[in-house]
Amino acid sequence: MSAHGPMPRSAWIFPALAVALFAVATGLGLSFTPSPGGLVFAVALLSILFGTVFAAVHHAEVIAERIGEPYGTLLLTLAVTIIEVALIATIMLGDKPVPALARDTVFAVVMIVCNGLVGLCIFIGGLRYREQDFQVSGANLYLSVLFVMATITLIMPNYTLTAPGPIYSAAQLGFVSIVTVILYGVFLYTQTIRHRDYFISDAAGAGDDGAPMSNRMLALSNALLLVSLLAVVLLAKKFSLVVDVVAGVLVALLILLPEGVAAISAARKNDLQKSINLALGSSLATIGLTIPAVAVAAYALDRQLVLGLNLQEMVLLVLTFILSLLTFGTGRTNILFGLVHMVVFAVFIFMVFVP
Repeated sequence: MSAHGPMPRSAWIFPALAVALFAVATGLGLSFTPSPGGLVFAVALLSILFGTVFAAVHHAEVIAERIGEPYGTLLLTLAVTIIEVALIATIMLGDKPVPALARDTVFAVVMIVCNGLVGLCIFIGGLRYREQDFQVSGANLYLSVLFVMATITLIMPNYTLTAPGPIYSAAQLGFVSIVTVILYGVFLYTQTIRHRDYFISDAAGAGDDGAPMSNRMLALSNALLLVSLLAVVLLAKKFSLVVDVVAGVLVALLILLPEGVAAISAARKNDLQKSINLALGSSLATIGLTIPAVAVAAYALDRQLVLGLNLQEMVLLVLTFILSLLTFGTGRTNILFGLVHMVVFAVFIFMVFVP
């Protein structure tokens, strides 16, 4: 959606509804139960939560169009990551602990982004433009950091000796958290300062032919972005009440849906570079920021954090690594690359229900 023109009503209605729902649910002690009233509350909660996530991402996009690339994409990614951390930490550390939710959600994010979203963007772009170009140097930086982060957070916990897998000891978890934060921080420095040109394509900004955004609109979007993020954090506690009827995949979809829409829109406009920035940036932020944040919360509250994947999931993760190297190794894509990624994503979804 564009930053130009009047603000859509949903951009401020859903954050307002989210705050109101939190206040009413807290005051009346509403919760999810098998009763019809509990089901109504669950449906209303999930609907408003989805809408508020979209509102937050819309305001992040408004600000992103003003500040330009790659800072705009970075802001959008960080906004989504804040939502992700709030959801995972609150659900995992709630009254009914779900120690493997962070692992399941992070793995689902990687599979959805690197196979589902990337595949769909490449496939759609290939249908419309036959081939699309992107910066190989930027994609390689994304992949090198992603492969290391995913390996040390999702695979290594199964092969340590200090603590029995699939968990890290407190010292190991602290070390891995520090390393991932440092690695992500250096990546951001590379992306925004040192080698900014690696992440910008000629198509970026080519379609920006609207009127300049007013300072008033920019200030309003800044304020509503903060309100939207706060509303999502507040609803995250209520969302944990319906965790029994969702899985890590649903949490990941909730987080990635609005950002995925932006990535697909960029691919349709022949700006595959922006699609890659959004997609692979989401995976990096998910591991580089979410895992350390959840680890700190788990340590502070003395909760166990399960990170290691099972053997089937590790095979899918390694397959994704190899396929990504082939896809992003030439700087040009076509529909076959996209289809292959979507097939791997379909296998992942199928194995969730038929393991």
